[in-house]
Amino acid sequence: KSTLLDYIRKSNVVAGEAGGITQHISAYEVVHKSGKKESRITFLDTPGHGAFQGMRSRGAKVADIAILVVSAEDGVKAQTLEAYKTIQEAKVPFIVAINKIDKPNANMETTKLSLAEAGIYVEGYGGDVSWVGISAKVGTGVSDLLDTVLLLAELAELKGDPKKSAEGIIIESHMDPKIGTTATLIITDGTLEKGSFVVAEDSMAPVRMMSDFSGKAIDSATFSSPSRITGWTSVPNVGAVVRTYAKKKDAEEEVTKIKRIPVVEGEYERKEEGVIVIPLIIKTDVAGTLEAITHEIAKFKHERVRLKLIQKGVGMVSETDIKQALGSTTALVVAFHTKADAPAVDLASRTGVTINHFDVIYKLTEWIEEIVKERAPHIEVVEEIGQLTVLRFFSQQKEKQVIGGKVKSGKILNNSHFKIMRREVEIGEGKV
Repeated sequence: KSTLLDYIRKSNVVAGEAGGITQHISAYEVVHKSGKKESRITFLDTPGHGAFQGMRSRGAKVADIAILVVSAEDGVKAQTLEAYKTIQEAKVPFIVAINKIDKPNANMETTKLSLAEAGIYVEGYGGDVSWVGISAKVGTGVSDLLDTVLLLAELAELKGDPKKSAEGIIIESHMDPKIGTTATLIITDGTLEKGSFVVAEDSMAPVRMMSDFSGKAIDSATFSSPSRITGWTSVPNVGAVVRTYAKKKDAEEEVTKIKRIPVVEGEYERKEEGVIVIPLIIKTDVAGTLEAITHEIAKFKHERVRLKLIQKGVGMVSETDIKQALGSTTALVVAFHTKADAPAVDLASRTGVTINHFDVIYKLTEWIEEIVKERAPHIEVVEEIGQLTVLRFFSQQKEKQVIGGKVKSGKILNNSHFKIMRREVEIGEGKV
């Protein structure tokens, strides 16, 4: 999938990805020439790894058209079905891209058959879903795929009104220590002009610093374009709807109406007898990744251990986060794709709090699984191995007593524990 996007936008991102996995939702605008006509297509790169289900469903909700990438070598895999389910839930028209057709083991017919078995019926196989055979590596069929996207857009009659005030959806947000809070939004309708004000839930920003997906400064942007705006009052939530206002006063009034959802989620608030609660503090570089990690943590199910997210946020690990961790001896502090600021590092080293750094989600989830196994309370099981009837008492010194007896059943082992019973009542215990 990433290789396909690379070919489309002629840049190499794959090599720079941590663990070879796309960690964020990113948007890229490409210009496609079909004959003499030039068309712009915006691609939302939604991560394919299972951990990103929460983020990926956000991506599909913003998209007009989805491309389901299937390998001509491997056919339908578990993540293919997961992505298909997301597409269905979002009710988005889609195209199947059968990739790796240049490989010697590629078999288009087998792949189409495995799609049909999974309930995805492509053209020529009992359905009307368009499909294109491609090689993301060498570029075969990529131009046909983009033509199919434009054809599907025409059939779906996707339209917008450039004269309207812009509306959009936040697809990414993060805190940059140098320039402030930045968010990327996809404009779904209207035109966004410099000098206006944008509101996303309880966060707002003046449209002063605006750039396109490549980081180039722009004065206006219209529907389908990804735009990055800096200067938000707080980090906006991924998936939040953005509205535009001409006056600052109107934008401020809108913000006061909305209250943010509390950080601690009810899922981690349950308290049960005999259950160990592990408090978690998580900081990530961007909001989309935070959502994906929260989604993964919610999947952890253990009879005797609960993970409780006591603090989460975007940006560096701060002194406040470490102070929060000090409230519990078992709290875990996680920095994902981000660092800790100097006061936090100083306080953590003085108080013995460990800041755990990660940059690949599945490594983080594996680590949490290990912690859960380690901290799970162990249940003692008493297993009777034998019975002995006491026949004679011999010498006694302090805690030691020598006795003689007869084994009635099973066996008596050295270093085993025993209970002394008289008429079915326990009167003592010890160790052989």
